[in-house]
Amino acid sequence: MVSRRRFLGYSAAALSSPFWAQAISAPFASAAPESLKFVLKNDSGGPATAYIAGFSEAETKAVFIKQDGTPLFPEAGGTEPEPVGPEAGIPVDGTVEVTVPRMYGARVYFALNDTLEFQVVKGADGATSVVHPNFVSNEDPNFGKDWTFAEFTLNGEQLYANISYVDFVAAPIGLHLKAPSGDQEVPGMPTGALDKVAQGLRDQGENWPKLVQEADGRVVRVLNPNHRAADFEGYLEPYVDEAYSKYAGESLFIDTQREDIGILEGKVEGEELVFGAERFAKPSSVDIWGCNSGPFANNPDSDSQERLAIVPRLAAAFNRTTLLINPNQPHEEDPATFYKNDITNHYARVVHENLPDGKGYAFAYDDVSSNAGEDHSGKVNAGDPEVFTLTLGAMR
Repeated sequence: MVSRRRFLGYSAAALSSPFWAQAISAPFASAAPESLKFVLKNDSGGPATAYIAGFSEAETKAVFIKQDGTPLFPEAGGTEPEPVGPEAGIPVDGTVEVTVPRMYGARVYFALNDTLEFQVVKGADGATSVVHPNFVSNEDPNFGKDWTFAEFTLNGEQLYANISYVDFVAAPIGLHLKAPSGDQEVPGMPTGALDKVAQGLRDQGENWPKLVQEADGRVVRVLNPNHRAADFEGYLEPYVDEAYSKYAGESLFIDTQREDIGILEGKVEGEELVFGAERFAKPSSVDIWGCNSGPFANNPDSDSQERLAIVPRLAAAFNRTTLLINPNQPHEEDPATFYKNDITNHYARVVHENLPDGKGYAFAYDDVSSNAGEDHSGKVNAGDPEVFTLTLGAMR
């Protein structure tokens, strides 16, 4: 399982906050290229601006890559947000090629018919942090604009990239990676899919329509329920209760998919699901949506290898609501059975239903699969990348 969390360097929750994380460990190095040709294509039918932003591996600080391939290291003068200059933007009229150096925790943004506003501030440690476009607050100047992004890390090991719907669905973007080891492609959402996702959640009723964001009478994005947690308080709890009741009377088996750990057997004791020394209290809806709180909190420096292996597989099973029908996770998982429970992650369901190949990260552990050859996440990765193409499609 090639995880976006490993290669992007931090969680989706950190990326979704206004400030980029500052304490990031640079990836390890081996043999991938020092730089890579990115091809930015605009098939949206209108003007677009791209931004390549992340952390420089060489400088270990925030950077934008300009159109000529040179780095722009923004420096904040103080604690009050300041705008990043327009030179960070890359106009994309047709096709543009940009040489990108090794970066981690990075994104390629596209804005349709507009530009995006980035800002910088100086943190308590004196380091400059970049303020992202905020998709949650309608007070953010970028809120009503049509924009999207893909995530990537280029380090000494490989290029790893994905189209993420962990935060929201918006303008369509597709990926193509050319490499001697074999080309890879992720088509992403087709034209018109955003409106279909929005309608699918409206049809679901209850609080699901609240995930649809509009501006000037049009849908601009559809949020992951993690960003509307208050609207879904208690939603998944009945399913959690049913699952814990089931495994009080029988065993749940988690295949860690690691030879050194193997398959772990768990059973509910009292109010906790127990795998040997690892105990899991009942997760709440927000714990399941975000995959990064409560029993699913990420503590890589202190958690056991067993817990680090259990959490993704257990969180995925709760999001896909397959625990009541499959006690062998993730073995014996059949994508045809995902999201079939009445109480389920309907956002993830509708997102996957509108992807032509069904592939895309609808939650942070959507890369969990029953075998190494199966991919639900929509990632591309290679240690010998030659050209990475990102294509912005038409929204409607």
